[in-house]
Amino acid sequence: MPRIAEVRAPAEPSSPEQRARHVRILRAAARIGAEKGLDRVQMQEVAKAAGVAIATLYRYFPSKTHLFTAVMAEHVDRFGDGVGRPRPGTSPEDAVAEVLVLASRQFLRRPALALAMLTSANVANAAAVADAGRIDARFRQIVLRSLGIDDPTVMDITLVRLLMQCWYGVLQSTLNGRMSIPDAESDIRIACRLLLAPRSNAATG
Repeated sequence: MPRIAEVRAPAEPSSPEQRARHVRILRAAARIGAEKGLDRVQMQEVAKAAGVAIATLYRYFPSKTHLFTAVMAEHVDRFGDGVGRPRPGTSPEDAVAEVLVLASRQFLRRPALALAMLTSANVANAAAVADAGRIDARFRQIVLRSLGIDDPTVMDITLVRLLMQCWYGVLQSTLNGRMSIPDAESDIRIACRLLLAPRSNAATG
């Protein structure tokens, strides 16, 4: 299991050149992680593939936990940018289910990378790994947008958090071979209907 190697805060890219270097590192890590899985990824290999010095890699990502949590954050950002409006006539909870099923399919296309991202994000301490909080905030935004909730209540936030924890667990079980993909998608749809029923904009009888 990956560990946080250093206490210091990672550097943030502040120029176009640094941002380009940062993106190259994330892309190299994703490619190598998809081929080898988290345990076999070597930071030196990632640095070489990205064309950066190993010191540069560690300046941005002090550990593999930092690195693959950042890879997941970038993945979630790109996914969120591509999520369109729900189909007409789709209930809000079913709209969220469609989004999470689509996200699951994208993750499961590269199972070794998905497991590397989930493992890293699950062990990341938000105080040490800022991208862990970024993932949570972005997913919350995606789900609330799909629900059509602009001003969420405390209960709305709680329900979304519970749903995301459930989704992570379903993905983990699927990646570990404990659940088939059809069963996973069915469970996601059921979880959305059950957990989102008490939301603030739910229809009342």
